[in-house]
Amino acid sequence: METIIQSLKAEREKPFCAYLYDLPKLRQHVSQLLATMPPPCQLFYAIKANSDATLLKTLAPLVHGFEVASLGEIEKVRAVDKNIAILFGGPGKTREEMEGAIHHRVQLLHVESLHELQLLNHIAGQKGVVVTILLRVNLRDAVPNAKLKMAGVPTQFGIDESDIHAAIALANQLPNIKLAGFHFHAMSNNCDARTHAEFVEHCFGKADKWGTEWDIDITYVNVGGGVGINYKDIENQFDWADLMARLEKTLAKYQGSNWNVLFECGRFITSSSGYYAAEILDIKKNHGHHFCVIRGGSHHFRLPAAWKQSHPFTIVPIENWPYPFVRQEVSGALVTVAGELCTPNDILARDIRVPKMRVGDILLFSYAGAYAWSISHHDFLSHPHPEHLYIEEDSILGEEKAAGTNIWALHDSINLV
Repeated sequence: METIIQSLKAEREKPFCAYLYDLPKLRQHVSQLLATMPPPCQLFYAIKANSDATLLKTLAPLVHGFEVASLGEIEKVRAVDKNIAILFGGPGKTREEMEGAIHHRVQLLHVESLHELQLLNHIAGQKGVVVTILLRVNLRDAVPNAKLKMAGVPTQFGIDESDIHAAIALANQLPNIKLAGFHFHAMSNNCDARTHAEFVEHCFGKADKWGTEWDIDITYVNVGGGVGINYKDIENQFDWADLMARLEKTLAKYQGSNWNVLFECGRFITSSSGYYAAEILDIKKNHGHHFCVIRGGSHHFRLPAAWKQSHPFTIVPIENWPYPFVRQEVSGALVTVAGELCTPNDILARDIRVPKMRVGDILLFSYAGAYAWSISHHDFLSHPHPEHLYIEEDSILGEEKAAGTNIWALHDSINLV
């Protein structure tokens, strides 16, 4: 990747700033995930993590479907694939969104409240259709201590576990609703496979209990996503193989159940194949602290600032220095990486010891393929947007990839790592 960045920079006069997505790496990663999943399990991609059209096109032939949280996301999916399965969740669905979900043949709607259940039945009745749903449960306990929690604590998500019996009774009475199971998405960025497996087993127990009590023909148990990325220690990532091994044992306890077990992962699917590269514009020392200012920042890559964490990066050396004056540099010091915005909150990494960095070198942030560009405030201060580049086997493509425009051909010597 270092050689690729250096070659791209050599072709550009302006300071370099880009997102790069390694599509072969993405395909390989998803194929490995699927290869370890037990037969009853299906992998859906939660496009909220990154709804880039090229990534959706790359993933569509691989995953079982996409999980969405708005009509806009439904339309993005259908622009890529007219028939792929869609799961639709999220609080606060509007009438327009429910009508759009029916129009676009969404496979499952995750209903989040009793009001939403009745509104959906009303809309479906007017259209003369029956809508298949899962009830989203806000569990009372057994939710891993992940970075963010959507259940197990007071939140706006799902139906309180204590109200699930009322929701089941109502769903059974509504003529245009078919209850097919339960949805348990409860957390974000859990990095512990053991606690995740325990959570899944807890979900199975709840679904089995309610299915028996209410004589529900359960078709789907959606255990959500929430599989995380360890940004603090990139060599110690979530053990997917361990989760699947534990899941095999849990499934064995429910051999009589003909459930389709759905995972709707986002971050864990795309994060590792994405990179954010930004050129160093300045290096300075204020109040005893070293800062490097990059061509970019949290308006492109909001995740580090939003979570108040330092994002992992490497330094790509750029040897060309076109100016007649001394090049600013720092060696063996703690450096804080700041963006170009006029706010002290525009920090991507804080107090990181660097061997050597110079103005004109490029910082390459890894694990930037999820919750990065798509959640950022792009137009704050009206700085230019980064380029979006896609690495294929023998070329790098720009956003014109769908039209087949080859932006830059890779040399044979370049090693895509």
